[in-house]
Amino acid sequence: MSAVLAASEVTPPVAKRGAPFRVMPGFRLSLGFTIFYLTLIVLIPLSAVFLKTFTLTWESFWATVTSARVMASYKLTFGASLLGAFINVIFGGIVAWVLVRYEFPGKRIIDALVDLPFALPTAVAGITLTALYSANGWLGQVIEGMWGIKVAFTPVGVVIALTFIGLPFVVRTVQPVLEDAERELEEAAASLGANAWQTFSRVVFPTIMPSLMTGFALAFARATGEYGSVIFIAGNMPMVSEITPLFIITKLEQYDYAGATAIATVMLVVSFLMLLGINLLQAWARGKSGK
Repeated sequence: MSAVLAASEVTPPVAKRGAPFRVMPGFRLSLGFTIFYLTLIVLIPLSAVFLKTFTLTWESFWATVTSARVMASYKLTFGASLLGAFINVIFGGIVAWVLVRYEFPGKRIIDALVDLPFALPTAVAGITLTALYSANGWLGQVIEGMWGIKVAFTPVGVVIALTFIGLPFVVRTVQPVLEDAERELEEAAASLGANAWQTFSRVVFPTIMPSLMTGFALAFARATGEYGSVIFIAGNMPMVSEITPLFIITKLEQYDYAGATAIATVMLVVSFLMLLGINLLQAWARGKSGK
């Protein structure tokens, strides 16, 4: 009898069936904290932008957001952001492929360099790019001398700056997907007679396409709000190389807070609609691939 009692004291209690083990607090508490945090960090600041914009009349709002200089800045900002994100999708995908599929000396150093735009202050990046691509810079004098293309203080320089700061988003989004991809599918496709292009287009690309689109969306969103790395290399010439964030700063320096928030509201709405479209397309691609 004493042996039975001792065994019962040593035996750990058995968890009740159907009671899930939770590391975090319950759903209601976690959801409440999530909503509170998002409201404090995201919704309240964005609401302040809209509320300040509503102090303008419709005529004043429309005149502010559709002036010639502002429209030119929209065109440059969104156009350069889209082009920079598209360039990063192509070359960032190649960088991710090389880092995952090949072994070579200095691989860890190159892998670490990908994250450099994250750690480098944007102003330092802007000054460095300007020094490199100016007319007397190491790269600028070669490009301008050989092809007659001026990079610094032109929209081309803006695209280069936005491409620089957006590269890590694509690489770090695609890299883990490539690492988890099943290479047996590629070997099976090759054994069935598929060439390299057919294997990539029908096996590899459908697997990484959702992550490429995610990287594109992140790079685009980062580029539309970029300021520090662009103002130095852009030259900030009205109607030519003036980006919208700089125009917002100019409005704030003139104490035109309603005008600044009006332009910011347009950028916010356009960026949200574009990101929504990209996310819907990404969800469609995932549903089509069955993942």
